[in-house]
Amino acid sequence: MHYANLGRTALKVSRLCLGTMNFGGWTTPEDAFSIMDRALEHGINFFDTANVYGGKAGKGATEEILGRWFAQGGHRRERVVLATKVYGDMGDGPNDKRLSALHIRRACEASLKRLQTDHLDLYQMHHVWREAPWEEVWQALDLLVAQGKVIYVGSSNFAAWNIVQANEHARRRHSLGLVSEQSLYNLTVRQVELEVLPACRAEGVGVLPWSPLGYGLLGGMLADAERGRRAHPTTQERLKAERPRIEAYEDLCRGLGQAPAVVALAWLLGNPAVTAPIIGPRTLGQLESALPALDLRLDAPTLARLDELFPGPGNQAPEAYAW
Repeated sequence: MHYANLGRTALKVSRLCLGTMNFGGWTTPEDAFSIMDRALEHGINFFDTANVYGGKAGKGATEEILGRWFAQGGHRRERVVLATKVYGDMGDGPNDKRLSALHIRRACEASLKRLQTDHLDLYQMHHVWREAPWEEVWQALDLLVAQGKVIYVGSSNFAAWNIVQANEHARRRHSLGLVSEQSLYNLTVRQVELEVLPACRAEGVGVLPWSPLGYGLLGGMLADAERGRRAHPTTQERLKAERPRIEAYEDLCRGLGQAPAVVALAWLLGNPAVTAPIIGPRTLGQLESALPALDLRLDAPTLARLDELFPGPGNQAPEAYAW
């Protein structure tokens, strides 16, 4: 396994992050335990979840599965850099969601209980909430850090200016600020190259791409389009619209002798702004199939061909659209 610093911190995390959103929904607790055990065997030490995950098992169910896995012992908790999130609706009350100081503190306590741990290694705001003043947000997060319940703070789905604004307010409080940002980023969705990635590089914020396989489109979709979450009508509609491009992509991967998912992950891993793509295996086989990406280096002609198939903005802002 390869490791990298999480943003500007001294914390070492695996170059692949184990996403757990399928646990409790598509993946049974027993299978989830096996996936997490195997991830540790392979040296994956970075696990990501969220309080709203659980699918058909209900919100909070995924954190509970991780908690039961940690409770088995074997130094599982000590070996994992554990990340979860706060923002989504966790109840019917007006303060059971978003980023008020009240909800942040209550949500943290609830996540700790479900996860059966006394601290979170990375606590991430799942989305920006413009109603919450940064003074209020950082007051709540700084208190959790001071209490030892949170070590690092990250964001998810933030715009570049949200990241910079959050960190400027943190600096005024002499706080460490954001150390990571989870963004939707893959070959099919490259808007973050305009401003989010440059902002993260400037701020020392590690980028954690979610949906690195483009909701399954980049994972060998043509050969396995009817299984799991790929069978969702929205994904099927995307495949119908993108089929010629996905066919060309899979032809390219065959020419490289690599699985489509491996090429998509290797493309992200080759970006110096990226700390760790978040893989979300539903099965042990899907976990194993992602690992070869760690050692695949795409050459210049391959990168050029990928740019032809999946054009990005061409540069960061403002050069992408102005002189």
